Amino acid sequence: MRAALALACLCLGLSAPAWQAAAEELSSPIAVAPLLALDSERLFSGSAFGKTVIARQEEDSRALIEENRRIETALETEEKDLTTRRATMSRDEFKPLSDAFNQKVEGIRKAQEAKSRELTRRFEADRQRFLEAARPILGEVMLARGAVAVIDNRAVIVGFDNIDITDAAIARLDAAFAEGRLTLSQP
Repeated sequence: MRAALALACLCLGLSAPAWQAAAEELSSPIAVAPLLALDSERLFSGSAFGKTVIARQEEDSRALIEENRRIETALETEEKDLTTRRATMSRDEFKPLSDAFNQKVEGIRKAQEAKSRELTRRFEADRQRFLEAARPILGEVMLARGAVAVIDNRAVIVGFDNIDITDAAIARLDAAFAEGRLTLSQP
């Protein structure tokens, strides 16, 4: 059994300390099951890393919404000014001002959409980084429990509660985050 565990750890790229921890956990009274279940959404949203990413995303989104409101108010004021000035100008005098305003609005719209896309891209990059960091940790838990696979709990129709490893995986991921082994992308 230990040889199979060592081989599996080698294939998963787990370090010697991870292998030893898996071997010790396997000999503990924790239930051994060939399949384990995981709530992948809760794994992310319940981990310290996920909570930090989600909080940053919400804060950045609120800031962008607030910025959009300020811009909208300023553009409305500028548009009202143009409308008032139109009454005193010829069509030829007004057209360049109107065109410039429309170009300004279009440029701002594109810039704000780019900011929104960047927030989404960064969130997805952090989520992907999390999943990559979670894979070996999930492998450690899987091996420690003597399992051959971890499946998403949404795929489980009937099963025992003791096959869900979400809490154990969150605890290990939180430790990795606290130790600095799992880091956020830079803004």
